[in-house]
Parts: sequence; structure tokens; C-alpha cells
Amino acid sequence: MTTKKSPQTALIHTDYQAPEGFAAFPSAIHHASTVLFKNVAAMRSGDWKEKNAYTYGLHGTPTTFTLEARLAEIEDGKYCLLAPSGLAAIAMVDFALLKSGDDVLLPDNVYNPNRELGRWLSADFGVTARYYDPMIGAGIAGLILPNTKLIWTEAPGSVSMEVPDLPAICKAAHDKGVLVALDNTWSAGLALRGFDLGVDIVMQALTKYQSGGSDVLMGAVITRDRELHDRLSLSHMRLGMGVGADDAYLVSRGLPTMRLRFDAHDAAARKLAAWLQSRPEIGLVLHPAFPECPGHEHWKRDFSGAGGLFSVLFDERYTEEQTDRFVDALKLFKIGYSWGGANSLVMPYRIQHMRKNWPNKGILVRFNVGLEDVSDLIADIEQAFGAMR
Repeated sequence: MTTKKSPQTALIHTDYQAPEGFAAFPSAIHHASTVLFKNVAAMRSGDWKEKNAYTYGLHGTPTTFTLEARLAEIEDGKYCLLAPSGLAAIAMVDFALLKSGDDVLLPDNVYNPNRELGRWLSADFGVTARYYDPMIGAGIAGLILPNTKLIWTEAPGSVSMEVPDLPAICKAAHDKGVLVALDNTWSAGLALRGFDLGVDIVMQALTKYQSGGSDVLMGAVITRDRELHDRLSLSHMRLGMGVGADDAYLVSRGLPTMRLRFDAHDAAARKLAAWLQSRPEIGLVLHPAFPECPGHEHWKRDFSGAGGLFSVLFDERYTEEQTDRFVDALKLFKIGYSWGGANSLVMPYRIQHMRKNWPNKGILVRFNVGLEDVSDLIADIEQAFGAMR
């Protein structure tokens, strides 16, 4: 005999269950902080580390588990953890693998928030963070100390675009028992297979091509090794790095079209970069697919595409005031960080202040080429050159 519920209780507790058998293309969105258990035995047997059951929203729902599996598959990895941003994913790796007295090596062209994290680790956590020439290749062996535990790589550098010799760095690191982490955001796992080159951990900012809408912050850490994944999982749990179901859905929704969008960004960026090479205002185009870019031979060997992000150095006769006027004059290119969305972006950098031994002269400006018609983007830059002069 069932007891009739009061209207107030009926608002909270319902006996209705939707019929099974519903199927659709999108992944379902499962919101949860509290996860319900069938009984006490189920509660006690569930293991959040194994992901064989649902235990609490922070440790995942079908929505996040599905996204993790898809991202791992794209990178040809086995395990994936989601984080609230790319920087959060980097922090997860550092706090999982480094402790007081350890040493970490970062490339001098590293993503600047990662550099700041390295400074913080050095200042407050007793971890030594040192910076190396991104083009050092096998020479990194001479920098590895007995307490070096982790080497970060970025391919290419997201501002100055050098492409490192990843296989050489990985071999030197592994010969001395050191792990290598790769920031693979630039290629979104589509144009560079980091695990095949020897890296141990792949990090991506899903904020970029994966979502494609300039509206999501998220990161991912992908591995093949179970023991390493378990260490990262503990860091993920202890730092409380959950992601929202709606954001996970937005990234999942972007994945089916990511390859098409990435290729379109790539084609447009190469066309625009080639046009800029012919312009007297530009001293150097820093695009990994172009021979003038440092590490182009590594890109040619290891990559299968390039995406829409590249930088240029203006001819040294132009002052910062003039290049700022150029950037301000652009109409289709908006001033903003990040990349991977449909809208083209531009950002000037004071690269000499970001790098220890920057060898080039001229103001650096980075372009993210969106999905607009390239002829319109060229016309926009051409009129901005006029405003600069």
C-alpha cells in the first residue's frame, strides 16, 4: 500500500521514471553534486579512482566520463582527467609530481601562466623551476639534475612559435628517469601525437578548438600509464578539480566538427601568413609550417597540420606606438587572448620582457585566424597598415 504524498513532498520525491530506450546523437547532460546509491553495499564498494561507479559529482558523471574517454581516444591515450582550465590542468600535473626539494625544467617560450606557476613553486613550495632554450633538443641532458622530476614541453611555443625536438628531449629525459609533459593545445591532439614521440603526459586547454565557441574554460590531462594516472587522480581529487556538466557538454558538442574547423583555420592561416611574408611592414613570419620559423624541420617531421595561430615580427623600423596603432585599427581582428573560435583575434606582445635571450628585433604580434573569409581579413590588415603609417 502506497501512502499518498502531500503536494510539497511530491515536488521533491516522484515515483515517475522516464521510459528506457531513448537514443539521440548528443551526449546527455547529467548534473549532480550528490550521487545516489542503491544501497549501503553499493556506497561502500564504489571506488572513485577506478571510475567503475558514480560516487560524487566532483569525481564525475556520465557526461564527464564520456568526454574524458573521447579526448583520450583523440590523443591515442588511455586515461583522461578534466580540469576547470588549461592552467588548472598544468597545476594538477605539478602538484601530483613535484614536492619540496624537486626540480622542474620549463622551456623559455612556455605559456606565461605556466612560467608564473613555476615562479610560485620556487618561491613558496621549495621546488626549483629552471628555464631552458626550447631548441636545445638532446642538449637538455646536460641540464638534468639528480632531483629533476619533470620536464615541460610546448609544441610550438604559443607566442614565439619555436617547435622543439620532442623525441630528442624525451629520450634524454627517459635515459635519466625523468617524466616529460607536453602542452599540446596548439594542435588539439589532431596534428601532433605526443605519445608516439615519447611524452608521458599530454595536457590540453579545451578552451580552444575543442569547444570552438570562445565560451568555455576547461583543460585535460591525458596519459597511457596507469600508475601515473593514479598519481594525477589523487592530485585532481585533493585540489577539487571538477568541471560543470554544461561545459563538458559544450566541449563534447564541438568535437564532431573539430577536424573540419581545424583544417579550415589551418588553410586560412597559411594563406594569410604567405601574404604577410610579401609585405614590407613585416620582418619575419613565425609560422611553424614556414621554413623561416625555428624548428620548422621538427614540425615537418612530427606534425600533420598547423591550425590557425601564428605570429609575426614587424620590421624593426616600426615603433611600439605604431604597431599598437596598427592593432587598434583592425576591425575584424579583435584584441583578446586565447584562440580556436570562429572569430579572428590579435594580440601584441612585449616578447623581449618574456624571454631571457630573445634574438630578434621588431615588435611581435600574434594572430589567431578565425573562420572569416580570408580576403576580408587581408583587407582588414591592409587598411590597418595604412593607419599605422
